[in-house]
Amino acid sequence: MKLNKEIETIAKELVTEFDTIPEDRKEFLSVLTAYIREKKDAGTPIQINYICTHNSRRSHIAQCWGAAAAVFYGFENVQSFSGGTSATALNAHAKQALSSCGFSFTEVSGGSNPHYEVTYSPEKEPLIVFSKVFSDAANPSADFAAVMVCSDADQNCPFVPGASKRIKLTYNDPKESDGTGREEQVYLERVKEIGREILFAFSMV
Repeated sequence: MKLNKEIETIAKELVTEFDTIPEDRKEFLSVLTAYIREKKDAGTPIQINYICTHNSRRSHIAQCWGAAAAVFYGFENVQSFSGGTSATALNAHAKQALSSCGFSFTEVSGGSNPHYEVTYSPEKEPLIVFSKVFSDAANPSADFAAVMVCSDADQNCPFVPGASKRIKLTYNDPKESDGTGREEQVYLERVKEIGREILFAFSMV
């Protein structure tokens, strides 16, 4: 399977940086690895819902990289989702940072919460990306891993209905850079950090 050329290039770069991932982070990532391995060995769909508070930044970044990592390592039956404890809209800075890494966005509906098709591989159907609550009908309702990518969601959702596994994997919010003039740098750093760690989790399967 192939990724978009630019994503493939970035992914190969991030793979060379696995040794920069702190050991305590690798412990969290090992839980995700174990879930993926268990489902893969059982031959059942690997459904992963990345959850943040507003489903606007980190959860979308993780969803995109989750889909890309599956292609990079040749896993056929991975389904990557995202959701929040509330719905807002995909953040423009997050969208731009993902675009700069090769994820291609096509707006398919407008309004205050636009829907996008996100192309990441010429061999896969695009992801349909928009802000939504984690229980939205577009997401799985049973037998999925809930990966909590922000501390607020982790603290406020001790139980995620339908999840067969709940995994803590929190990241600092790039929102802290909004209005500082450092948005491009900070958002790209977060996109690469999340990509690096999700690629690592898949690599260990």
